[in-house]
Amino acid sequence: MSASITSDVFSKMLKIQLVATLVVAVAALLFSSVHAGVSALLGGASVILGALAAMSIAKRGANSQDSTAILVNLLKAEAVKILVIIILLAIIFNVYKQLVPFALIAGLAASALFSGAALSKLKV
Repeated sequence: MSASITSDVFSKMLKIQLVATLVVAVAALLFSSVHAGVSALLGGASVILGALAAMSIAKRGANSQDSTAILVNLLKAEAVKILVIIILLAIIFNVYKQLVPFALIAGLAASALFSGAALSKLKV
């Protein structure tokens, strides 16, 4: 997969994740409170920022032809994504005292689920 195709796939995925996060955040805001909306936004943002970090790792090996190098690079990218999400969630739980856990999880789940759905539907 060329670097430009990789960038296109990731940018489309990030757009879909952002829309899903915003929909959940607005729903939480309307049905619960401002803190629920912010919590949902923070949950989705942690996944989006993790995906951005993974994208930078994945782009480095986009032009490689060796299947082992590609697999190792993808595993590194996924590990970085998970680590960034965990670190951001730890910071959010410690800093945001009015956190609404259910809303945070809803935002996180929407962003994570729609990223997989976006990647499966994209034409490469």
